[in-house]
Amino acid sequence: MLAEADHQALALRGEQLHAAGFRHAFFTRGGGVSAAPFATLNFFSGSGDDPDAVAENYRRAAAHLDVPVERLYVLSQVHGTDHHVLTGEEARHDVIQWRGDVTVSGTTGVACGVRTADCVAILVGDRASGAAAAIHSGWRGTADNAAGAGVAALRTLVGGDGDLVAAVGPHIERCCFEVGPEVAKTLALRSGLGDRVVDASRTRPHVDLRAIVAHQLEAVGVHVEHVPGCTVCDSRRFHSYRRDGRVSGRMLAAIVVKGAEPSTPR
Repeated sequence: MLAEADHQALALRGEQLHAAGFRHAFFTRGGGVSAAPFATLNFFSGSGDDPDAVAENYRRAAAHLDVPVERLYVLSQVHGTDHHVLTGEEARHDVIQWRGDVTVSGTTGVACGVRTADCVAILVGDRASGAAAAIHSGWRGTADNAAGAGVAALRTLVGGDGDLVAAVGPHIERCCFEVGPEVAKTLALRSGLGDRVVDASRTRPHVDLRAIVAHQLEAVGVHVEHVPGCTVCDSRRFHSYRRDGRVSGRMLAAIVVKGAEPSTPR
């Protein structure tokens, strides 16, 4: 599942998305220019990082994805389920002000992105049309099924079910996702899996977001692959808000729309 396991790797990828021809990346915190405590690949200046360093980090990410930085889009994320369809004509500095948690596009060469620092990043590609979506799913988004909303937005764009594959990236895993009883109850009730997603053996509940998100995707007929990693546990590779608080950097996950597959002659 993991193409690059080295701690200094710039990015991780899903093998099935890669095999389907989608350029994509779950960027780690390595390979950028930001100084500590944001070292080194950080995609958010709102916590105090140098905006010029963040801009350079975006340029490096765009180069890795082989797209112009002007076509690498992220939103102002609000832990919801709203989406924006991108054509590639939008200005990046405008799009980053738009509120939402799902970026979707059918325009070849557009990179749909989301930023995370513990939340779940999901990259989805339609092998039939080449369209793609990036989904940000924190615990509130997971409770509201942001994954399902993102898939629905992508299917509306392509005009059918498509042939979808999704990769679920590194995030805060069950080992570290300690929550209060009410949050655990909410996630269990809305997950479709009940108490199976809650580890109640500890002093406070721990919840398995990966299991919930995978179930949500599978429930709408999407094949799921996992790119493993706990953002809290692995401080060498990942930023984590739970671990580092307000001085946490942000990671980027992005997928590039590819051209449609040619029709198979009959």
